[in-house]
Amino acid sequence: MAEAADRTPPLVRTDRDGDIARITVANPPVNALSHAVRSGILAAVQAADADAGVAAIVLRCDGRTFVAGADITEFGRPAQEPILSTVLAAIDASSKPVVAAIHGTALGGGLELALACHWRVAVQSARVGLPEVKLGIIPGGGGTQRLPRAAGVAKALDMITSGEMIGADAALAAGIIDQVVAGDLDRAAVELARAKAAEGAMPRLRDRDERTAEARGQSGLFDAARAAMARRARGRTAPEYAIRAVQAAVELPFDEGIAYERALCDELKASAQSRAQRHIFFAERDAAKVPGVGRDTPVARIGQAAVIGAGTMGGGIAMCLASAGIPVTLIETTQPALDRGLATIRSNYEATARRGGMAAADVETRMGLIRPSLAMADLAGADLVIEAVFEDTAIKKAVFAEIDRHAKAGAVLATNTSTLDVNAIAAATGRPESVVGLHFFSPANVMKLLEIVRGARTDAGVLATSLALAKRIGKVPVVVGVCDGFVGNRMLRARGRQAERLVMEGALPQQVDAALYDFGFPMGPYAMGDLAGLDIGWRIRQEKGLKSAVADRLCALGRFGQKTGAGWFRYEAGSRTPIPDPAVEAIILEEAARAGIARREIANAEILDRLLLPMVNEGARILEEGMALRPGDIDIVWVYGYGWPIQEGGPMHWADARGLAAARDRMVELARQHGEDFVPAPLIERLAAEGKGFADLPQPA
Repeated sequence: MAEAADRTPPLVRTDRDGDIARITVANPPVNALSHAVRSGILAAVQAADADAGVAAIVLRCDGRTFVAGADITEFGRPAQEPILSTVLAAIDASSKPVVAAIHGTALGGGLELALACHWRVAVQSARVGLPEVKLGIIPGGGGTQRLPRAAGVAKALDMITSGEMIGADAALAAGIIDQVVAGDLDRAAVELARAKAAEGAMPRLRDRDERTAEARGQSGLFDAARAAMARRARGRTAPEYAIRAVQAAVELPFDEGIAYERALCDELKASAQSRAQRHIFFAERDAAKVPGVGRDTPVARIGQAAVIGAGTMGGGIAMCLASAGIPVTLIETTQPALDRGLATIRSNYEATARRGGMAAADVETRMGLIRPSLAMADLAGADLVIEAVFEDTAIKKAVFAEIDRHAKAGAVLATNTSTLDVNAIAAATGRPESVVGLHFFSPANVMKLLEIVRGARTDAGVLATSLALAKRIGKVPVVVGVCDGFVGNRMLRARGRQAERLVMEGALPQQVDAALYDFGFPMGPYAMGDLAGLDIGWRIRQEKGLKSAVADRLCALGRFGQKTGAGWFRYEAGSRTPIPDPAVEAIILEEAARAGIARREIANAEILDRLLLPMVNEGARILEEGMALRPGDIDIVWVYGYGWPIQEGGPMHWADARGLAAARDRMVELARQHGEDFVPAPLIERLAAEGKGFADLPQPA
């Protein structure tokens, strides 16, 4: 056993290039800053500093990236020395220049490590960032103190509060990186280290003051950052703490700023918001693990794609594919429909370019990847065909029969249905094993979620290909089973039933929406209905012989939502801001009286319970039926597909955080008055009785 351990390659090693010590981190796949890596770097830096034969130090990494952050397996554990700040203090104390050689990504603790070095050199493809706010925390290794000293306060605020990465050229322009090289990174780093040793040049960011001095007395910088966060990260604590920490870099000496950053970071780590955001971080990774789909499962190459339907959804899907460099044939039945679809795609791309989200030249590049067609035969060369036509089973089956006639053998055939039976659609083909549901969320070119619907006969290779496609086009995939509405829409219906009843019982649409908005949703069910169009639900109710007293009356009056200027709310010309309408309140009062309902005042706390607990209950039933693999998958669907606030962790995590036994008791109480939606699912009864939560369920094999 001892001999085997001795043969294990070290996670940190040192070699020499003449008088330059090269310290290499080798902790694949992302060279995370585990305790062993931190210990190794600390020992190596101290040894090199003490070695009279060493003139300078280069800090580099093996593999595909520089240090890309902390070791996620250490999240939630007590800190173990040496912590990162101890390692960085040793670099600060070095009597010899230290050069960071950056390739791949330098993220979180990786960028903090680089910022503690005296010089930073990077390849042009490198990217850097401090993404900690996405985990509900802030940088804890001096990032909030060193980055403002390198890049200025405005740039630091933008990077730290957003958590977004920037490229090497932008980092060079900002002063974060000192040199960008096109050739051999290691050679460039060694040469820079040797030159700086000869000069005796050892600038430390901790000693620099000119960039932070610029911001002293300019409270407007911080006010603007807070205003931006109120819009972009409403309800989240970490961005505000990040602003405070950067402000400390301006107002306090370095060591005091470091101590303040550490205190803020520790406070956030213990917070409910950070626990929720870390839950989503891990849930996103777990969602890609699907039983029956392993590393050896074949993944088809998607060299070309076809999308059937150039409407809002089809056009958005075509944009996703083209933006990932996949040539796509966009097929419609009429030239006007095709022209409208292409015009919308171009308009969306041009709007993105105007906002700075892409280069103007890329608009034509991406449009050039989209080939318009009126012939189904033109899908013959596609490796992936996605149907995005009207949400009607008969129409979709007819389209799939046509796809089956033209698609080549081995092509993945996908339906974008949001509610319909994927097995019934697959049965319209002679190859149901090739059929899968790919439920994009509108707008498809923006929303991160992709529900992958596994049919009864969907091949494992088709699933593996779908998961790989999601990663390629920048989506977060969740594999779900075939049921009415899948995961998201099925749970949404439970919420919708209660929203309708609340309005009849005494609440008004604006009160219901405000309760969810204050919880953290971008909008409530009534504003969302107006955005989607009330006529869609009206048509479905008519087809199924269902009624919704108030909604049906609104539709009969031509109040279909934003597109007609009036729905549950009214809208001024050119505005999407919902305005409460006394005419709607009058209709609600009339229908409640007709139904014999005595209206009452309803508190916001009751509104929230009645909207959210039925979702949790339906989520439990979905788990019981095997329609979702794990509670975290449901949370991912709701955070990335329906706007559940990430700081609340999704519906299943929210119930666990509340205490599942307490949630169960509240359901029982509400069930006495409000019926079946609140009768606890057997899974909830079992877990509550055992003193457990959804997080205690075993992972699928």
